[in-house]
This record gives sequence, structure tokens and C-alpha cells, in this order.
Amino acid sequence: MADSGRMRRFHSWDGTELAYRVVGSGPLLVCVPGGPGQAVEYLGELGGLSDHRTLVLLDNRGTGASQAPEDPATYRVDRLVRDVEALRVHLGLDRIDLFGHSASGGICLLYAAEHPDRLDRLVLVDPSLRVIGIPSDRDVEQVLARRAHEPWHADAVAALYAEAGSPQELERYRWLSAPLLYGEWNDAARAQAAAEPAQFAQPATDGFYAGFEPDPALPKRLADVSLRVLLVAGEYDIWPTCAAVRELAALFDDADMVVLPRAGHFPWVDDPAGFVADVEEFLARPT
Repeated sequence: MADSGRMRRFHSWDGTELAYRVVGSGPLLVCVPGGPGQAVEYLGELGGLSDHRTLVLLDNRGTGASQAPEDPATYRVDRLVRDVEALRVHLGLDRIDLFGHSASGGICLLYAAEHPDRLDRLVLVDPSLRVIGIPSDRDVEQVLARRAHEPWHADAVAALYAEAGSPQELERYRWLSAPLLYGEWNDAARAQAAAEPAQFAQPATDGFYAGFEPDPALPKRLADVSLRVLLVAGEYDIWPTCAAVRELAALFDDADMVVLPRAGHFPWVDDPAGFVADVEEFLARPT
């Protein structure tokens, strides 16, 4: 299957019209963006993964080209699982390969627990671990210390922990701390970081965890799932750290973990070739 990347639409379980883009060629990979509340455009074509896979890039409800729901409670992470299932049905697929990044790692983990029979492979890249109750900042001070030689380090760490008194100050701190999310603060990283503010929808961000409490039974449910999982973590990522992702990996019966050296929270930006090679090698293995 190949496509030029035009936007398509479907109606989800509650009638909300959601948008998705299809790009690339090869077997389908359903991709759910993080943020939370960020338009899927920030994933781009995942560093060239579209050369090997047909990427189905979903805009979560209320973000990007997708319609805002009538009920704000449906922005919550566990409710968004129903949109992924509605997309699978819309695509006419019995089973899917699913990709999640950052906050959408929570959506995908919950989907895996609820619909294990609908998944073949699960790829989670620097996933949020809040839904499973694992602290994302394990050993974060050690990760930060490894980058102390960077010229921007002191200002970035100070901004990371600063409390903003206004939206303008919050944006200033976001920009100052942004280098911590990338392996190298180069033109590609700056371009992505500069595009971020326009990609977020505040109601979707605010509603993502509103009223949500992790299910204590979720780790056991995931441990009982027969599913092939790839966890990708950037060496320099701070939320989650590699140590935190290793705790997640230990829950699964069949999980591979790849740590990309000198990469941050967006490894397809930091090391496109390495990222694509690792993800495609996993997806291409016979089931």
C-alpha cells in the first residue's frame, strides 16, 4: 500500500470525526502521537520508516485535523483507547501493528491490555509510564549529569525545574530546557522544538490525565499478554529514563529493548538511520 499522505477521516465510537494521514509503502503501522494533546505532524515520517512501512498517522480527538469531542471527559487516556479500536475497525483489519510515543505509550499499553487479540506487534518509543505507575524519572540526575559538558546545560536544567509565573515565562523555560530532549541541539532539533507550541491543543492536553488513576492490576494483565513488544529509549531521555523503561520491559514475557546512544526523547530526529534500522528489524521478524 502506498499513499501521498493525504488526510482521511472516520467517525469514532461516539460520532467524533477523527483524521488520519497515510504515508509510505509496505505493511501498515498504526501510529498514535503523544504530547499529550499534540498533533501527529510532529512524528513526520519517523525518520524514514515510511520507506519500509505504510504509516497510519492518527490525530487524537481535539488535535490537529480531528474534531473536538462534545464530552471533554473523552480526552482521558483510557477513553482514547476506544479511538484506536475504532480506527482498527475502520481500516478493516483483524489485527494491527501499533506504534506509540511518549504520552501515547499509555494509550497503547491500555490498548494492549484490553485488546491483546487485536495486536501483532507493539512498538513503544520513550513511552510515558504513568498509566502503569512506574516513575519516569528513575536515575534522572545521573542522566542530566552526563551532559554537564554541554554549553547550554546549566540554563537548561535551571529552566527544567523553574516555576513559571506567566504563559510567556513558561514558553521561555520550555525553550531553554528543550535541548535536554535531544541528543544534539542542532538545526533539526531546533526546528522541531520551535514548531511544538502550534501543535498542541490545550483541552486535549488538560483532559489526558484528568481524573485518571492507574489500575493496580495493569502490570499483571500486561504480563499475561502474549505479545511481541519493542521498547526504544534514547540514552539521554529524562522522561522516561532508560532505567524506567527497563522496569517496563521486565513486565512483558517477550519484550526487546533498544537504547539508542546519544539520542533523546525524539530518536527519529537524533538518529534517523539507527532508529529506522532497529524498528524495521523488529517489525520484519516472522511472527
